[in-house]
Amino acid sequence: MIKRCPWPSDDKLMIEYHDTEWGVPVHDDKKHFEFLLLDAFQAGLNWRTILYKRKNFQKAFANFNYKKIAKFTDKDFERLMNDAGIIRNRAKISATINNARLFIEVQKEFGSFDSYIWQFTKGKTVFNKPKILKDLPATSKESDAMSKDLKARGFKFVGSTICYAYMQAAGMVNDHLITCFRFKELKQS
Repeated sequence: MIKRCPWPSDDKLMIEYHDTEWGVPVHDDKKHFEFLLLDAFQAGLNWRTILYKRKNFQKAFANFNYKKIAKFTDKDFERLMNDAGIIRNRAKISATINNARLFIEVQKEFGSFDSYIWQFTKGKTVFNKPKILKDLPATSKESDAMSKDLKARGFKFVGSTICYAYMQAAGMVNDHLITCFRFKELKQS
């Protein structure tokens, strides 16, 4: 029997996400933006809710194409506010459009968002080696620094807790329990 982190429980979609995505290092700017968007919408909610709406978010937000989202108009904003398939939160939708524009600015400055974002972990995955779920932090000095820098650049919904969740999703932090099969797989890759 496969031993994995307990948080996916017996939910098939959560297990698939855990087993194939969570903690895998991301170096693709489109994927970075997708996780930034999804983690911003997660604020105050649980990941399961977002994961089950992920395809709706993908459709509503131009397949996570930040260049298209950066050009969204008031008409697009209203379309999103009326889309029952996503989280219809005015502040989060507005932040996503704003963040898409700023994402492009970061790319111009650093050559890629990937180059910018990985500087917070010095280009390497941080392995925390948690034994139980209670060992998982909600923030870190790296997520604090990331949050501070993103906020200074004008990004929204990028508090340290959201940044830490983003770092976990994007593989900047490996928070699989040491007993989880993914911890060992990702440590070797």
